[in-house]
Amino acid sequence: MKYAFISEQRAFHTIVLLCEVLAVCRSSFYDWLSRSPSDREIEDTALAEKIKVSHKHSRGSYGSRRIKDDLQDESDQVSRRRIQRLMAQEALQSTHAKKKFKVTTDSGHGLPVSPNLLNRDFEPERPNSVYVSDITYVWTSEGWLYLAVVIDLFSRLVVGWSLSTRMRTSLVLDALDMAINSRQPDAGLIHHSDRGSQYASLEFQELLAEREYLSSMSRKGNCWDNAVAESFFKTLKQELIYQQRFTTREQARLAIFEYIEAYYNRQRKHPRNEYLSPADYDAQWLEAA
Repeated sequence: MKYAFISEQRAFHTIVLLCEVLAVCRSSFYDWLSRSPSDREIEDTALAEKIKVSHKHSRGSYGSRRIKDDLQDESDQVSRRRIQRLMAQEALQSTHAKKKFKVTTDSGHGLPVSPNLLNRDFEPERPNSVYVSDITYVWTSEGWLYLAVVIDLFSRLVVGWSLSTRMRTSLVLDALDMAINSRQPDAGLIHHSDRGSQYASLEFQELLAEREYLSSMSRKGNCWDNAVAESFFKTLKQELIYQQRFTTREQARLAIFEYIEAYYNRQRKHPRNEYLSPADYDAQWLEAA
């Protein structure tokens, strides 16, 4: 009781001091202290909860622009400035992470390389006309796991992917086979990759020729020629890989499967797609065609 009394005394003297400093009477201060929340404060509380849900749903990746789009989907018209204020209030920010680089491209192989047909034209007019491919790596407690993806440049949809403990030609062949089986692209498709030995291999080039697809490769040492694939891997690592530690390769496989198929392709809003997911943007084009 003694300590409670001391605490009350200190609180009282603090209030008196505040009133003197702010030049307000004590009764006005108590009125302010006991007042009900304003309509604006009530709205902010509700909006903050919606912002937290959107941020959590995006795995911590959404900034104010995409959260604004999420809120608009729920008929909430909110300015980005207000969202930024509430995000700061809730200590929410978009994930950014930097990790050490591991080389996955072996271009010193002596195999024939293809010309750069894509030439950084990242805006094809229709689906299944240009695919871009690349390989990255994922560390687990059991060792490395390698991921190859095939992305439809039109919608940024991941149309094929494959995982393996070894970075062999079969890794990229399996990813392309998935894309072919699921999408059945016509002859004339441009397939763009780096100059890695897996893509330059006779087996991979024979598959492209058999389907009458055109092989395109980045210029030597120029990662910007395959910027879309590089950007996807950066997003994957920031939103999934760097957020957890994988004990087993199987754990990583399941997490990557869920990220690509359930989240990235079908839920994640993409700025390039007018904030539609790749699958929704692809479907929208097909409906209008």
